[in-house]
Amino acid sequence: MRLQIGIVGRRNTGKSSLLNMLSRQSISIVSPEAGTTTDPVSRSMELLPLGPVLFYDTAGLDDSGTLGEKRVATTKAIIDRLDLGILVSVADQWDALEIELLDDFHSRGIPLVVVFNKCDQVCPDESLTMSLLEKGVKVVETSCISRSGIEELRDAMVQALESSPDQPGSITSGLVAAGDLAVLVTPIDLEAPKGRLILPQVQTIRDLLDHGAYCMVVKEHQLATALDNLREPPVLVITDSQAFRQVAETVPPEIAMTSFSILYSRFKGDFETSDRR
Repeated sequence: MRLQIGIVGRRNTGKSSLLNMLSRQSISIVSPEAGTTTDPVSRSMELLPLGPVLFYDTAGLDDSGTLGEKRVATTKAIIDRLDLGILVSVADQWDALEIELLDDFHSRGIPLVVVFNKCDQVCPDESLTMSLLEKGVKVVETSCISRSGIEELRDAMVQALESSPDQPGSITSGLVAAGDLAVLVTPIDLEAPKGRLILPQVQTIRDLLDHGAYCMVVKEHQLATALDNLREPPVLVITDSQAFRQVAETVPPEIAMTSFSILYSRFKGDFETSDRR
């Protein structure tokens, strides 16, 4: 469930420096030499308030030569998987390449933030900024020398993602509403990490809490007792797939039931198409 964020643009616009500043780590090699980043550099991290993200620092899209063309092709392949793009440019270099990228992201429905870097040297003129804003593009001015504009960039990233119509909704959307109770059946076996629940279980708990619902977590042999002790039945029982048959025999037919696997198939993929197949 990590958001995939790609930093793209020409060579030597400061893409790698920007990633290092966002992450507060030296992830990418930085050099005044154009074309320092030859292969995409990926980095998983927690970026508040977005949560878990995967950043891609990509090669310059104006690279040339046989190897350069391959690097550009690799960068364009990465764009296919992005949830958010950060187009890094220098104001006096904005040209057809950037406009083409802008149109490419728009046609794919990928939200984009335009960053004019090196604003300690040159800033975009007002007409360029206004033309981008009129298209609904978030614009940020940064300088990796003075370390300015990073907080504004974080804010713009959050706003761009929030305004995107293609962002996934709730894992339990349409099944559990605010104030409802869901019961989660979580078998503990040798495959479960010691001292922890597996990730889909934790994410589902957080999803329910984030949307105003509440939940009860039980092991499979505790389910019957838990249901008997409730004053009101839950609106949904969610179980691990390995206990599906046992749980189905316990849950009354009037209570909706599903599994973590089915929930995530619906959340992450085209569930209706999968169901038809």
